[in-house]
Amino acid sequence: MSSLRNLRYPRDRGPFRSITLIAFLLGALVLSVAPANASPEDPIPHPERDYMGSTIPDRSGDSLTWKEVEEALPQAQQAGIDVSHWQGSINWSSVRGGGIVWAYMKATEGTSYTDPNFDSNYINSYNAGLIRGAYHFALPDRSSGAAQARFFVNNGGNWSGDGKTLPPALDIEYNPYGGSCYGLSDSQMVSWIRDFSNTVKSLSGRYPVIYTTLDWWSTCTGNNGGFGNSNALWIARWASSPGTLPSGWGFWTFWQYTSTGSVPGISGNVDRNVFNGALDRLQAFARCTEENPC
Repeated sequence: MSSLRNLRYPRDRGPFRSITLIAFLLGALVLSVAPANASPEDPIPHPERDYMGSTIPDRSGDSLTWKEVEEALPQAQQAGIDVSHWQGSINWSSVRGGGIVWAYMKATEGTSYTDPNFDSNYINSYNAGLIRGAYHFALPDRSSGAAQARFFVNNGGNWSGDGKTLPPALDIEYNPYGGSCYGLSDSQMVSWIRDFSNTVKSLSGRYPVIYTTLDWWSTCTGNNGGFGNSNALWIARWASSPGTLPSGWGFWTFWQYTSTGSVPGISGNVDRNVFNGALDRLQAFARCTEENPC
């Protein structure tokens, strides 16, 4: 309200001026309390089209097909996929029979959207023998990191130390509705991610895996190096190698190497990924905590 205290105006000289002044003050008051960003209640234009990698342009320029990339991977590394309702109905037994060991599925976006296929994907993948986890599609300009973390954990993003549940994951990528960095400065973005991460940790017991690209992380966080000691990295790079990693991470945990893969049990394209280790390491990663490290 300091802006109202500092207003300078001439002495009132009649009723018209009084009415004008009141209207001006009311307008100033509205402007002074209006949110800088969209409120959590604002509808999300097309959450059904937002999923891991949906905003990432293919900049790799790599001529290798995803099958050629896969053939070059060490056999010990464990194959995985990430899905949303975009993939439609999934036959998870066929997915497992096709060599897929783990999967992440979209649970939430912002503070209002829940993926309509999440529950069935989460339950049926578990019953088919996959190690699975949930991810949240971030919209940092719409609400705080803590608010989105709470919504996520309360709608599928929690964690269990049963060895079959992967830690929650944060999908942080280019803005599907505007500027790449959601109108936030580097420091504001880092604070938002930290807020989300710490809240997920306090509610679930695990820091979230961070899914991102080197380009987005460099552009929108200033290539901040402050998350490598707490958050596992899921690097997205559709090329023959994971490439240079964002600052702070000495190794990657997951690598998404194509958006146009195929898997038995799923119609159409699906993101294919790999875990950086053998099955026993994946199982340990699913169980581990700060108190019971991997």
